[in-house]
Amino acid sequence: MASMTSSSVPLILLVLLVLGSMMVASAGNLNQDFDITWGDGRANIVNNGELLTLSLDKTSGSGFQSKNEYLFGKIDMQLKLVPGNSAGTVTAYYLSSKGSTWDEIDFEFLGNLSGDPYILHTNVFSQGKGNREQQFYLWFDPTADFHTYSILWNPQRIIFSVDDTPIREFKNLESNGVPFPKNQPMRIYSSLWNADDWATRGGLVKTDWTQTPFTASYRNFNANACVWTSGASSCGSNSPSSTSSNNAWLSQELDSASQQRLQWAQNNYMIYNYCTDTKRFPQGLPTECTKS
Repeated sequence: MASMTSSSVPLILLVLLVLGSMMVASAGNLNQDFDITWGDGRANIVNNGELLTLSLDKTSGSGFQSKNEYLFGKIDMQLKLVPGNSAGTVTAYYLSSKGSTWDEIDFEFLGNLSGDPYILHTNVFSQGKGNREQQFYLWFDPTADFHTYSILWNPQRIIFSVDDTPIREFKNLESNGVPFPKNQPMRIYSSLWNADDWATRGGLVKTDWTQTPFTASYRNFNANACVWTSGASSCGSNSPSSTSSNNAWLSQELDSASQQRLQWAQNNYMIYNYCTDTKRFPQGLPTECTKS
């Protein structure tokens, strides 16, 4: 191999920098990825950035948000939820844009009485319209250890996964008149707050403040995603035409094995699906329920 000249080294470094900036994957130090936004000391990043905790007491909850905005991505975070009697509390973990016609992709964990299962609540907003709730029980105790909750968001679909098991898919059906989140960059947000007016059994079970502080924990964040900065995406074109394995998620879909896991989760653990709620939609189910 011919030796490199000194003038060629900067060019090679520039190429490597450009290739590396096209897709941002981050993991490790949560200080680099998130800002604590509220809670007056109830949220903390500890262990050299390896762990983030949110706490709730009778005075206040707490929350954080990502430093970056994203327009499409594969977002993973490990959470360990509030243990014990967490009735009345909600741990929200979601992507959201701003404005009156915002887009949003939601995980919300509704607290429980000790021994009862958490409810995992999911929703998708596009152009300010939500009402697309699906709810699940989990097949493990989400307070005993960390588990990975993932959102795959690409131009064709949104896939919610738990420990790499897909539980929900929301497809892009713009061709049928259904708005899809694809133009507004979103930040990651999370908060732990009191919602005992509705969270547990429709508000029948209130928060037991003798159990405070309530604490949820976060670690091992990873974003294989397109960062939106100054009106431009780090991925360049939003078209998933690149053959790079780094952004295979931009055109990822559920293969047959993943479809089977999705059906397993929905058949065994789904407890509410807006697409089957004919009482709620007496004039007919939403278009995406009949076309997908």
